[in-house]
Amino acid sequence: MQTNYDFTNAPDRSKTDSIKWDVEPGELPMSLADMDFQTAPEIIAAMKEKINLKAFGYEWPGAAYFNAVADWYDKEHSHRPDPDWMIFTTGVVPAISSIVRRVSHLGDNILVQEPVYNVFYNSIENNGRHVLASDLHFTGENYQIDWQDLEQKLALPLTTLMIFCNPHNPIGKVWTKQEVQKIADLCLKHHVVLLSDEIHGDLIRTGKDYTPAFAVNGVSRENIISLVSPSKTFNVAALHAATVIIPNDNLREIVNRGLNSDELAEPNLLAIPGTIAAYTEGQSWRQALIAQLNDNFTYATNFIAKNLPELKVITGDATYLMWLDVQQVSHNSAELAQFLRQETGLIVSPGNIYRGNGADFLRINLACPLAMVQDGLQRLSDGIKKYQSNKKSSK
Repeated sequence: MQTNYDFTNAPDRSKTDSIKWDVEPGELPMSLADMDFQTAPEIIAAMKEKINLKAFGYEWPGAAYFNAVADWYDKEHSHRPDPDWMIFTTGVVPAISSIVRRVSHLGDNILVQEPVYNVFYNSIENNGRHVLASDLHFTGENYQIDWQDLEQKLALPLTTLMIFCNPHNPIGKVWTKQEVQKIADLCLKHHVVLLSDEIHGDLIRTGKDYTPAFAVNGVSRENIISLVSPSKTFNVAALHAATVIIPNDNLREIVNRGLNSDELAEPNLLAIPGTIAAYTEGQSWRQALIAQLNDNFTYATNFIAKNLPELKVITGDATYLMWLDVQQVSHNSAELAQFLRQETGLIVSPGNIYRGNGADFLRINLACPLAMVQDGLQRLSDGIKKYQSNKKSSK
């Protein structure tokens, strides 16, 4: 098993149909949540082997695929889901939209915890449902659940589904085992299905591991849908492979019907071998990735403390995304992000797209070689100082 991996050289993805790198010369994208690292060579080898067959007919995932998923969660997260609970799907977001259509009805409330991953809103609103937010309470240092508000909104008759970001994007929070259990119990109590997006579950940089929703105790587990994928962990988003994990037979059949009706259950030629390789051979690469991410976050945190003391790093223990409090500089993150791009070429995500209190924040992707992190932070520093200077001179 290989132990030395290249986290220094970023593949040149310009002019390769990359969404992230479809930018102007000199611009540096640190926004979209994919990585600028080469993926695990074990995955590439498995893909090459498949391509060498030179024939690509229809495929269907078998026991090897589902056992690879189960074994990974057993070894890496100490919770083994039953392979019989699993359904293959082409992606976490397509599955969310399909589940919204199958499990809820037009006009229903879908509960989220803002600020939260912005594509959730598309899956809800584009399907004729209402976003119902139980905003996370910001203490100035971190975020907490407002349990009273959460239960009041779960209890509303039109609330039928909760989309839970576990771990949470963009704030990087790892929910405790007790918090996951309590949310599951409240959802069951109020007859609300809990849909848990766990795409960042392998990216816990420090602290205690995350708790998959399918691992909760008691009857609440019968009300759970977990969505997992190697896409964020191994930078294989274009593989279009994810797994739906549903312990309850009836709920699983409902979701399965929806995924098949929406044509979201058939793998492409690389989805099965790529996923199996990730989950059976990717352990050491993931450990090396986490070490590199921690180096990047340490550098970024120290740089910001030294050069941009008016900003505050709020990021939790998960994801490769830094959540940056900029309210001492601006309460309009959209304007600030636009200014940074215009003046420095740095592209970051404005926090307002995540709603809640996101207008006071920027989200920055640090999943790239350290040299790129250093470049991005210098641009951030230059841009912030110029933004503040312009604000002062315009008063």
